[in-house]
Amino acid sequence: MDQPDFFKCLSDPTRLDILKLVLAQGNVCVCEITEALNLSQPKISRHLALLRNLSILLDQRKGQWVYYRLNPELPEWTNAVLNIIAAQTANSVMGLSDLIQINSCCE
Repeated sequence: MDQPDFFKCLSDPTRLDILKLVLAQGNVCVCEITEALNLSQPKISRHLALLRNLSILLDQRKGQWVYYRLNPELPEWTNAVLNIIAAQTANSVMGLSDLIQINSCCE
């Protein structure tokens, strides 16, 4: 992954919000993302595909649900950027506590 592709991916507000959710929870189901962001499943899936294609996120199927998590093998520079995003999110109006209050619809 190169820096322009990484930052281009993060420049989309929906993808950035998805990453904030994953950073806050570690392992997030598609249904949790659609509920938290109030967007359609096809739209979320399209954004998740881009994050997955860049290897920012990894997916894992559990039954009929697909869970997403941060790729633990990301380059160090990407982790530094994501840590800043997580810290900023924790201090913003829509902080991590707001993102974490997702009803688990897939268990």
